[in-house]
Amino acid sequence: MNGIEWIVEAHGCVPESLSDGATLRALFARIVDELQLRPVGETQWHQFPKTGGITGLCVLAESHLAVHTFPEFQSLCLNLFCCVPRREWDFDARLKQLFGAHTVTIQSVARPYGAQIDVASDAHGSGTTPLFGSANR
Repeated sequence: MNGIEWIVEAHGCVPESLSDGATLRALFARIVDELQLRPVGETQWHQFPKTGGITGLCVLAESHLAVHTFPEFQSLCLNLFCCVPRREWDFDARLKQLFGAHTVTIQSVARPYGAQIDVASDAHGSGTTPLFGSANR
């Protein structure tokens, strides 16, 4: 079984829309509703006082939905990871509609759970690669 992750970048957005919490909440609500996702709590939002940019994170039973807006660069970065396959969502049309994006780039990444590790290329010989620093602490 595979999960799926979407990494989405929108550029040329209307700066005011990227500072509008109501627009971002509407975006999240639409994604959650149309993909039948299951939030496990309240979405957390933070607005940066100097730039007006907003970071939002919704923890899902399926994984997470996150957004970061950069009004000063007219851009938005969005990430949706689902641990089970989901149908494609029209990020392009929605981000152009809500934020006036000129370009939207979408990367879709399959996340296989049963992938085999190439032990021969593992420098530590353990079959795993440490995430932080050396395995020999």
